[in-house]
Amino acid sequence: MTTATRKGLALAILAATTASAAPAETIFLSTQLRPIEEATAVRQELLKGLDGVDYVVEEPPQFAVRMAAEAEAGKHTISLVGATHGELAPLADRNMLTPLDDIAAALKDKGITPALMDLGKLGHDHQQYIPWMQATYVMVAKQEALEFLPEGADLNALTYEQLIAWGKAMQEATGQARIGFPAGPKGLFSRFFQGYLYPSYTGGVVRTFKSPEAVKGWEMMKALWAVTNPSSTNYGFMQEPLLADEVWVAWDHVARLKEAVVSMPDQVKVFPAPAGPKGRGYMPVVAGLAIPQGSPDVAGAEKVIAHLVTPEVQLMTAEKVGFFPTLSVPLPEGGDPGIAAMAAAVTATQTASDGMISLLPVGLGDKGGEFNKVYTDTFQRIVLNGEDIQAVLDAEAKALSGLMETTKAPCWAPDAKSDGPCPVE
Repeated sequence: MTTATRKGLALAILAATTASAAPAETIFLSTQLRPIEEATAVRQELLKGLDGVDYVVEEPPQFAVRMAAEAEAGKHTISLVGATHGELAPLADRNMLTPLDDIAAALKDKGITPALMDLGKLGHDHQQYIPWMQATYVMVAKQEALEFLPEGADLNALTYEQLIAWGKAMQEATGQARIGFPAGPKGLFSRFFQGYLYPSYTGGVVRTFKSPEAVKGWEMMKALWAVTNPSSTNYGFMQEPLLADEVWVAWDHVARLKEAVVSMPDQVKVFPAPAGPKGRGYMPVVAGLAIPQGSPDVAGAEKVIAHLVTPEVQLMTAEKVGFFPTLSVPLPEGGDPGIAAMAAAVTATQTASDGMISLLPVGLGDKGGEFNKVYTDTFQRIVLNGEDIQAVLDAEAKALSGLMETTKAPCWAPDAKSDGPCPVE
């Protein structure tokens, strides 16, 4: 996208935002809970009782453009934003967020874990966002699959080798590949590579992209795909093929598995993703609430934040959209057993002794889609097209390196920190 095109898009977005947002007092712009069912739950239930709040959703790349457009024009319409840690970090680095130290202090005794609150500083001296909700990616297995689990395998301590053996056993017994991934156009398959395969096999994501360990990881992926339902390239939300009995074992974001687990809690097991030679890579998804500099309704934004981090609304968020509390509040006894099962799997993931956190990308701005494409293109070339692994990694590494140089994005966990753009070594 040329500079002129980007500026034109920014102005168009700003004009559209101004025109559509004018009637409301508090515009709440979010990159999270975008699907219509989730957005409806936010508007009708999670924000119930708050007047004059307009919940507007935006894709992450457009979110970055929109926020930059408002800052550059000096004409602000957005009062509150909800976005992931990685999406908010560039805004904080450009001094586009209002410090929230007072709100953080007021919430100190409300139960937000100190580690999460510290994340909300984004490496700065002042609080940049208030942790709103959290999630991760987990696996779900239907009851029918459990009899084929390899002998001695523990669902909460599964390895990729055991997952492949499990898939082979199901395929041999049923004549069908029963493992599924959200590898369709609307799926989140890129996060599997960035948060699970690469950390588990290489201990990094960017630095280790073309390493010998990465070759081993892609060799594993080819073996895993051989026992994966080929319709996975059409899947967006894995709850649907689970409910349709097309797959028996699936990996996805908890919010995109929720309907299947809630619909048949006694027929499924929820558990952490497998481990590789370097550990059990996983990607925590922490979404925060931030107030932009120049917010036209700071008081309204603060009111929405206070509302969304109450225990009642935090628990409702888990129930309605499958994102879990940032407050240390137990799920109520007698509540939905499916939600409880997912919460237990999230806890098992976060507390695994071999767990390795892989943060969502930080500092990519509107280039996040291009970053994801490097990994999905690599998958397509190696796994679907059968190209030589090292040759593909060497070629795609050039695109990845160029992207890091263009965005100047420093390394994020689990890669070691860098002084400048994260290098592909």
